[in-house]
Amino acid sequence: MKALNAIRIAGKEVLPLIEGGKGISISNGASAGAWAGAGGIGTVSCVNADSYDSSGILLPQVYKGRTRVDRHEELIEFGIKGGLAQIREAYERASGNGFININVLWEMGGAQRVLHGVLERAKDLVHGVTCGAGMPYKLGEIAARYGVRYYPIISSGRAFRALWKRAYFKFAEMLGGVVYEDPWLAGGHNGLSNSEDPLRPEAPYPRIVELRKTMNEFGLHDTPIIMAGGVWYLRDFEDWIDNPEVGPICFQFGTRPLLTRESPIPELWKQRLMTLDEGDVQLHRHSPTGFYASAVRNDFLAELDGRSERQIAFTAEPVGEHQVPFSLGARKNTVFLTPGDAQHVADWEAQGYDRPMRTPDQTLIFVAAEKQREIQKDQADCMGCLSSCRFSNWADHGDFSNGKKADPRSFCIQKTLMDIAHGGDVDNNLMFAGHSAYRFAQDPFYSNGFVPTVKQLVDRIATGD
Repeated sequence: MKALNAIRIAGKEVLPLIEGGKGISISNGASAGAWAGAGGIGTVSCVNADSYDSSGILLPQVYKGRTRVDRHEELIEFGIKGGLAQIREAYERASGNGFININVLWEMGGAQRVLHGVLERAKDLVHGVTCGAGMPYKLGEIAARYGVRYYPIISSGRAFRALWKRAYFKFAEMLGGVVYEDPWLAGGHNGLSNSEDPLRPEAPYPRIVELRKTMNEFGLHDTPIIMAGGVWYLRDFEDWIDNPEVGPICFQFGTRPLLTRESPIPELWKQRLMTLDEGDVQLHRHSPTGFYASAVRNDFLAELDGRSERQIAFTAEPVGEHQVPFSLGARKNTVFLTPGDAQHVADWEAQGYDRPMRTPDQTLIFVAAEKQREIQKDQADCMGCLSSCRFSNWADHGDFSNGKKADPRSFCIQKTLMDIAHGGDVDNNLMFAGHSAYRFAQDPFYSNGFVPTVKQLVDRIATGD
């Protein structure tokens, strides 16, 4: 394994090893501070970060507002307060070593307000901001205002070109690096474009080379690329180090830091990671963001698959094969189905899936009564955690609607991520993970249930393993 040399950023040498940001409440002050303390770049997630009272007791995020707009304001306040609490803890734990970055999602509700609110009060503690989940055109402008570096997360050279030409060229001196997050390998929300096939993964190396060529066109020869997604053993990337086609390179680890002593995820989640097989992490399109996302295959995703599978098209009037009348319930609204779909409905009703719910696509899905009540309550409780949510039809602009019907095929992402992060059922919540998570069960480093400290993990990674 080639020597892993430190990289110089903002006048300081740090290990080219970065902790990937994971919200909600996962990349926190403890994990980020320990990572920076080991000489790398730790990342505090400012996506609904946890905050505490004066005694250090966790403050549950309870929303009291009567309207979505009121609850959205509470959400932003929670985000700023929690972000500040976690940044301060990370800074203290790092003891002056490494760097502390913060991570936000551009498509999260109130992203820009949270960024301003955090950086106004903690800019001296933060080195940089990483940001993806969308096209964060204003990221450079906001970072430069507070004198911190910015690290856009993209999945192709084409995406970076668009960001650079529209905005980033004005703030070139504050660009700390460009995070290439592989859309087929990374955990969480992924940046697959409409021209890319989720079932036909492309090798990352040619895409990295394309990105470097694009960056070199703009004079960014010395700006590091940060490889994210699928990074486990550095020895697998040895040919990338000191490679002129790649240029300065750092490596981001999102999944491996989940299984450390400082990681805040509950014990049952850590145990589940130890049992994964290859293929247990899959891409899905159920997210209320509309993006593809990678998560552990469990009962939660299976239930969402079932909703979409129990789906039929309908017409408001008898048209073509749609001649079978079907009542939608108490309001006596009648729609029309094909004979084949009418038989499907009868079969689903016999199985207990007897509650039809309209989607924005002129279709019906069929769920059990209890699930219908849960969906309707979650939609009513929306606090605007996304800039635009297809599940609840929230949008944080205009009349606070995305202009479409709420989509019952999706789910409240705020609710499930908060639940699993704070001890909820790992089988019935969304469990984000990268596609290399199966390696926990195969890597001898974790044999006999060993859970390392962050420092032990960073030292291990630096050896190539």
